[in-house]
Amino acid sequence: MTDSELRADVHSIEPIPDADRDSTGPQQMWIWAGANIAPVNWALGALGIILKLGLMETIAVIVLGNIVGCAIFAAFTVMGHKTGVNQMVLSRSAFGVRGAYLPSILMFVMTLGWIGVNTYFPVKISIGILGQFGIPDTWLIEIVIITLVMAVQVLIGVYGFYAIRTFEKYTVPPTIAIMVLMSILAWTRPGVVNWGLTSSLPPGAHLAMLTLLTTAIGVGWGISWVTWASDYSRFVPKSVPSKSVFWYSYVGMLVPSVWLAVLGATIASTTLDTDPAKMVSAVFGGPVSILVLLMVLHGPIATNILNVYSATLAALSAGLKFSRFWLTVIVGIAGYLVTLYFIFAPSFAKAFDNWMISLLLWMSPWAGVVLADFFIKRKGKIDVAELYRSPETSAYGDINWAGMIAFLAGLVAGWLVEDGLVGALQGPVSINLLGGADLSWLFGIAVSGGVYLALGKHVTSSSSIVASSAGR
Repeated sequence: MTDSELRADVHSIEPIPDADRDSTGPQQMWIWAGANIAPVNWALGALGIILKLGLMETIAVIVLGNIVGCAIFAAFTVMGHKTGVNQMVLSRSAFGVRGAYLPSILMFVMTLGWIGVNTYFPVKISIGILGQFGIPDTWLIEIVIITLVMAVQVLIGVYGFYAIRTFEKYTVPPTIAIMVLMSILAWTRPGVVNWGLTSSLPPGAHLAMLTLLTTAIGVGWGISWVTWASDYSRFVPKSVPSKSVFWYSYVGMLVPSVWLAVLGATIASTTLDTDPAKMVSAVFGGPVSILVLLMVLHGPIATNILNVYSATLAALSAGLKFSRFWLTVIVGIAGYLVTLYFIFAPSFAKAFDNWMISLLLWMSPWAGVVLADFFIKRKGKIDVAELYRSPETSAYGDINWAGMIAFLAGLVAGWLVEDGLVGALQGPVSINLLGGADLSWLFGIAVSGGVYLALGKHVTSSSSIVASSAGR
């Protein structure tokens, strides 16, 4: 490693200076690949089986959905590359300086949930490893493991982008090698995969579940990363073509997401379980499983160091005045508590599905507004300095009501055609007219983007109104 790889990240939410933008396209690919070579993607694939879809149709949902969702994600990485600005500050262009505080807070709270989800897996994997040595699964053992894993994640998160980049660079290749081995053994050994597994759902419920899981584990997976995208692409120099940033990010997200979700679905076709430790044991068993379980511990940590880092940026983008160090510590404590919830939840599969559907309800309309603003309204041109001016003087205003109204319109539209496992999130159009089909991600993005562009010429921000009345 070189000195540049080891240096501390002193940046906060200010634009990254050109001298510090030294990340390459392949490094971006490693970052996103490392974050997705994780057991959480096994669980994503296994959800289709647990919720009674057939194996082949689960694989189709995973592949086709991710092709779309990861493209939406990659489009957001272009924003950070063009501007050198993190994702939540960039949303000030669409929502206004203080209007963007709302999505920043939502993103902060959501990321705490992701930290809990991803810490759940190394805890369960570690318990599986310890069980090989006769150590029982007790709440005390789980607490100790949570504490150790969270400490590692927070330490790397505090150190920042350069530590994250270096961690992924040196840990992803050996992890890929182990996952290749695991995939070969899973797909070639008899009795591991039930290739002929079909759905046991009646026709109406079958269609509803297909659309629900397309939202939750297909398109939704890529969309669930959009609020992080520019936090890392802002470190890529302007001399690198945006097209390269898009494709490296796309491949880094798409390949491991699809690969591991398909692996999870195939193994779950016989185990009928989302527990990664049980999945590994079903394929390997014996001493070899210990090696595999130790190697895949990398995945959740590789994901969570991004979550810890981006959560602090979201909090700072919402106007909090803490240092990045102390915010990282706070994030670690909050994520610790969320992990306890998932560890002791009666059904992780249902808790996880509920979580995915609920977060996509707000992320889709947010994404629609930001995409419409950046690529259509402003054609990729942002006045970076204005993003950081005071709400009273910024060209982007205090609260951009066009963005806020469009966001709410997309939120309502998405809810109307949503069919989650939580009663309150089951929209009347989906339940009564669409037979339970879930199209929330599509309607959320399309309606919010369309309303934003329609209102853009007629609705002004609050600070623009004040400035106009003052004769600015």
